[in-house]
Amino acid sequence: MAAARCLQRAWGVAAPDSFLTFRGLATVIPKVTQVDNSSHFLENVPHRQHPGILHLKSVKLPPELVEAASFLVAQSSVRNLDQQAKALTNYLWSRKRPLEIADLQRQAQQVEQKLKEELAHEKDALAHLGEAKEEKKLEKRVLYAIRKTTYHWKPLNYTEEFSFVYMVARMDGMFAAVSRAFHEIQKRVPDFQPCTLLDFGSGTGTVSWAAHSIWGKTIKEYMNIDSSAPMLALSEKLMKGTCEQLCFPGVYFRQFLPVSPKVKFDLVVSAFSLNELSDYSQRVETVQTLWRKTDGFLVLIENGTKEGHQMLMEARDVILKGKEKVTHDPRGAYVFAPCPHHLPCPRLTREHPLPCNFIQAYSPLPFHWNPSRKEEKFSFLILRRETGEQEEPWPRITQPVLCRPRHVHVHLCCANGTLQHAVLTPRKHGRDLYRCARNSACGDRLPVLNPESELALEEEKGPMDEDQS
Repeated sequence: MAAARCLQRAWGVAAPDSFLTFRGLATVIPKVTQVDNSSHFLENVPHRQHPGILHLKSVKLPPELVEAASFLVAQSSVRNLDQQAKALTNYLWSRKRPLEIADLQRQAQQVEQKLKEELAHEKDALAHLGEAKEEKKLEKRVLYAIRKTTYHWKPLNYTEEFSFVYMVARMDGMFAAVSRAFHEIQKRVPDFQPCTLLDFGSGTGTVSWAAHSIWGKTIKEYMNIDSSAPMLALSEKLMKGTCEQLCFPGVYFRQFLPVSPKVKFDLVVSAFSLNELSDYSQRVETVQTLWRKTDGFLVLIENGTKEGHQMLMEARDVILKGKEKVTHDPRGAYVFAPCPHHLPCPRLTREHPLPCNFIQAYSPLPFHWNPSRKEEKFSFLILRRETGEQEEPWPRITQPVLCRPRHVHVHLCCANGTLQHAVLTPRKHGRDLYRCARNSACGDRLPVLNPESELALEEEKGPMDEDQS
């Protein structure tokens, strides 16, 4: 009962049901491969550095990039830059996908039917207007209701000033998210040494900077693609800084993707760009094109919102289930991260969909309105060309780990496509696995070698899930 009272204080469980609730939450992982102190699982590596650790404590921008951005801001005449940057950040975070025509028509039909039912009692009063006038009045009310309830997506116009504000508002956060995604590739596949990089929707060039900080010794070509000429010009200024030459060689700026299907890149990235496309069909075509140009890894990153996560799951389905008419590469695709499976995302339930997102701390640009430390909430998807190598299907930790006396609560996305809530103890799971769990964080992989589908499923309705949206 002491453990139940502890759980009650931590989760706010009602007193009368605390014991039953604790029994339901305290489900342990059955039939896992227990790791004891005599095994060679860690190979003398500390528990805080176990193989599943993937999170970064904090990310710092390259000094050259910080210097260049600070110089441009000091020379700028844009007024109320801090307020504009904050407003743009809030707008981008609340932005949704464009509504499809079919969905709009379906919504209009539903509104029309509802209005017809509401106006049924007014039929006699409208009889003198005639049938044509009655239909016209109904049409106006339907259009008014649609305008009031429908999100109006508008393309962003990246002018010279807007691009500059975008740099101030988003460049550091984007760098942190991209660095976290690249870190996972580097940590899990240390032999991957890319020579070419393609960045679709390159913006301020943060992807090239992040890639250079990790694989700068091997990458010979950084291809930055952006449809906005002012944004490309700004990216080139940041790349040159206060000098006349680029900070690192091999950087190219283009407004269009390479036409030839034979031109492929070891690493292809699209960071915060899918929502800039006007409809679903354009997103599908773009994702297919990017995958055709991928020779190693395809990295997609979006806001850590429901919209961002759903766009990534759309792209995931397009690549895993799609069949191209012309196959330029016979190698298939598999999900490298964050999903440990190819099944539908268990968080995208119809009743209560939740985004799969992660948080990365970083040091923002040193402007007077910025704090010393900020956090970026993002969703990401990494797809890889099949290599024939098998990797451990370790489950992904999807929420902050709750460390309690002699037990640890972990929420896992497992290889069988389910969300599990398990409680690990040193007595039942071994000291090493228990210590690994205590030193893990959200986004890490837990080294459970044989999780079974017999795990008790838990509805994720705790306080932490309220922060996921």
